[in-house]
Amino acid sequence: MAPPRNVVKIAVQMRDAIPQLIQLDQAKPLAAVLKEVCDAWSLPHSERYALQFADGHRRYITENNRMEIKNGSILCLSTAPDREAERLLRGLQSESREGRREALRHLLLLAPDLTFAREVISRDGLQRLGTIIEDGDDLGEVLALALRAFLELMEHGVVSWETLSIPFVRKVVCYVNMNLMDASVQPLALGLLENVTLSSPTLGQLVKSEVPLDRLLVHLQVMNQQLQTKAMALLTALLQGATPAERKHMLDYLWQRNLRQFIYKNIIHSAAPLGDEMAHHLYVLQALMLGLLEPRMRTPLDPYSQEQREQLQALRQAAFEPEGESVGAGLSADRRRSLCAREFRKLGFSNSNPAQDLERVPPGLLALDNMLYFSRQAPSAYSRFVLENSSREDKHECPFARSSIQLTVLLCDLLHVGEPCSETAQDFSPMFFGQDQSFHELFCVSIQLLNKTWKEMRATQEDFDKVMQVVREQLARTLALKPSSLELFRTKVNALTYGEVLRLRQTERLHQEGTLAPPILELREKLKPELMGLIRQQRLLRLCEGTLFHKISSRRRQDKLWFCCLSPKHKVLQYGDVEEGVGPPTPESLPEQLPVADIRALLTGKDCPHVREKGSGKQNKDVCELAFSVSYDHGEEEAYLNFIAPSKRELAPSPVPPVDRWAERPAGQSHGQ
Repeated sequence: MAPPRNVVKIAVQMRDAIPQLIQLDQAKPLAAVLKEVCDAWSLPHSERYALQFADGHRRYITENNRMEIKNGSILCLSTAPDREAERLLRGLQSESREGRREALRHLLLLAPDLTFAREVISRDGLQRLGTIIEDGDDLGEVLALALRAFLELMEHGVVSWETLSIPFVRKVVCYVNMNLMDASVQPLALGLLENVTLSSPTLGQLVKSEVPLDRLLVHLQVMNQQLQTKAMALLTALLQGATPAERKHMLDYLWQRNLRQFIYKNIIHSAAPLGDEMAHHLYVLQALMLGLLEPRMRTPLDPYSQEQREQLQALRQAAFEPEGESVGAGLSADRRRSLCAREFRKLGFSNSNPAQDLERVPPGLLALDNMLYFSRQAPSAYSRFVLENSSREDKHECPFARSSIQLTVLLCDLLHVGEPCSETAQDFSPMFFGQDQSFHELFCVSIQLLNKTWKEMRATQEDFDKVMQVVREQLARTLALKPSSLELFRTKVNALTYGEVLRLRQTERLHQEGTLAPPILELREKLKPELMGLIRQQRLLRLCEGTLFHKISSRRRQDKLWFCCLSPKHKVLQYGDVEEGVGPPTPESLPEQLPVADIRALLTGKDCPHVREKGSGKQNKDVCELAFSVSYDHGEEEAYLNFIAPSKRELAPSPVPPVDRWAERPAGQSHGQ
């Protein structure tokens, strides 16, 4: 017969005794269960005992956690937590150093248990541990054990870190600042000061004033991973507790002392794997670095600021005025203002007064900072971007200023600039520690990517938001790869073309829809030969039906028609001129023929000879999208049959070339159109 649901079968152990196998009734009070266990071993005073889990941290069983006991659990009978706490605290006052050490070791073993911790704290256990730490009679193992036990007890949150005394905190600071200190003590002292700094603004100021940044730099440069991690933890805690001005001053000082380079070379690229705790502190440090940009991001441009007006003029001059020349030479004031306004428009500002574009926050002045940085650090790329787009047709130009403003917003969003730090995140980017001015450098790469993507998408002004969505995806996907350097980021993000983004979207959509599930893929492979046969048959039928094409004269007029089709036996292409308004001719009535066996290649777009010959006008750009040519052998030379498709819909994908000799060759003579 199965036992009731609230009864579990367990084993109970005790030193020097035969274990008991009992059925524990979870409905029975724990005191009654203890009495039965003690009676079975003839132990009086059951209130002096308690049950513990035999494995793990040997947690005490209480009414609150007893439901964690399952069938097959092994418990042990031990001294009750109040009596054990009394015994160990007496041991801390032992005259024997070995006695104190053993008491600390056992205390540390039980300290993670909340029930035991409360008993120790209620008996002034923290004060007794504090005395050992403050006295500092033993700077070795005893001090390390006392610090660890103190930290474990404080972790339960029963006592606030703000209650610690100033002399106690100063003593711990001394351990951090000592040169010849046991390697096990300083990480614990740093960890204690981190908790103090994060929990108490008053004591945090004390720590900040008494732990020099240079001392933390010394700890960071020691090849001891635990010491490095705790030093970084205290450093980020001090930075988080500082005002924005203090934080900037501290980071500037640390950067001058080459901390960034050390982190990049000796921590991020260390032979030892990066621990989760260090990854979190590097995430916090990165967030604080980027947070320095927030004031600029939230400050709009002041149209009355002489400095900011000069910065805008410098941006315009770098694009449109050769070095040493002035736009105002020989011009009236009105003419000069008109010319400047026109150049700001060419620069991509939406308003003739660019200050109005930069009144939006975010990105505020941060967008201006980015544009100025790009113009000064990459002047050739800046001039090329602006002048290239100034010479495009209006609808296809990529506006530099508008793009820069929106890109700055996008980067701030992707990098969470100005957002509070997460308490658990580890999502830092190694490249931000790879060089100075990392945000502005990232902008320089991103604005050039935007221009490249704009051209790949053949975008117009109406497509601006679509381009930004693609750029956002390119940047987000590449940042997620955590490239180790800006150069690697540049390589990876430029390889993620618009076409590749579309392919990835399609693949992900198919995965979400289950289209790429193994059974579907298997079925698709089975059906593929039949489907390919149907596609081939449909295309051949369409070719046999034929199509009317326009001829384009030298004056670019599409005023004549010609017809081309594939013969019923698929051996030749038949073509010839037709009159407008007359129905499609029969294949037999077409005078010209091109054997399929003579065809070399199919060319499209700019590769077509009739597109190359027509120049680069606006109309030719439209024609280019519809152009295709068939190259074929004409005696010993190569000739072309040139087409302009009636529409993009008619410009269907080309079938597989019918002969292996289809390949691009040097241009020869051109025939027909």
